[in-house]
Amino acid sequence: MKGITFSVIFRANSLNYGEGTANISELKKFHRGNGEVYTFASRQSLRYDIVRLGNQLFDWNLNVVDKAQGVVQFKPDCTIEDSVEMDLFGYMKTKANEGATKRSAVVRLSHAISLEPYHSDLEFLNNMGLSNRINEDANLATLEQHVSYYTYTLTIDLARVGVDQDINLPNAEKATRVKQLLEIVKLLNREIKGRQENLAPLFIIGGAYPIPNPFFQGRIALLPNEKDQLNLDLLKATVETTVFGETIKEKTRIGYVNGNFANEMAFNQVAESGSVDHFIDYLKGKIDEYFEV
Repeated sequence: MKGITFSVIFRANSLNYGEGTANISELKKFHRGNGEVYTFASRQSLRYDIVRLGNQLFDWNLNVVDKAQGVVQFKPDCTIEDSVEMDLFGYMKTKANEGATKRSAVVRLSHAISLEPYHSDLEFLNNMGLSNRINEDANLATLEQHVSYYTYTLTIDLARVGVDQDINLPNAEKATRVKQLLEIVKLLNREIKGRQENLAPLFIIGGAYPIPNPFFQGRIALLPNEKDQLNLDLLKATVETTVFGETIKEKTRIGYVNGNFANEMAFNQVAESGSVDHFIDYLKGKIDEYFEV
């Protein structure tokens, strides 16, 4: 067991805006070959929210950035010992005449992509309440809006946690950092345009595997023309993937919140299933097992 991966489904509204045009705030989105439009929250936005919540819940040290080298970056003298963020999500530090020092991410995130297409819904806004107080005309704005299920995948290379150049943190600290990340995923939220969106899992599938591979990325889908039903055939086929001669099914677990998906009673046909808390606790046990703590 060297890697943990899982894919999450949550339900939220309008998570990530781009530059926009005039007074229109445009959602980040892309087109598929069939003409459908899907919105997404970038992996960078997910990382931002994970780190923000890490600071709130576990006092992750965020005082590790400056502009001493002319660009905003991690401080040259800060290491993964000082920063969980630098440990899990990597860094690049530059020094004049010395080049760059890099660490690739131990935790890999995908974008959070909508599972339901966007149909150009708009919200018209103005600040009439404030403008009327001083007898001024209101300012106008338009927001693109999209309520949907979203899915993202997170993959952790356990062998690289807490290890960087000549630094090798104690196993107990490595385990703590990964378990904190799991707690953050369980409670993840996003603050955007005066709203707080709940990104906590309604469905989560994954496990601890011999390699850190995102097995379920691109395999999460809703059944077309069906109300809130997951495509379980995709997942059944995925858990039959073999690694070193064994399928990943026995190593895979599912966690879900009751009452969201119409075919949730069939989840056990894919893999052993239970609550989201049970899923997180199962992975925490695997983490302790790996780091021998």
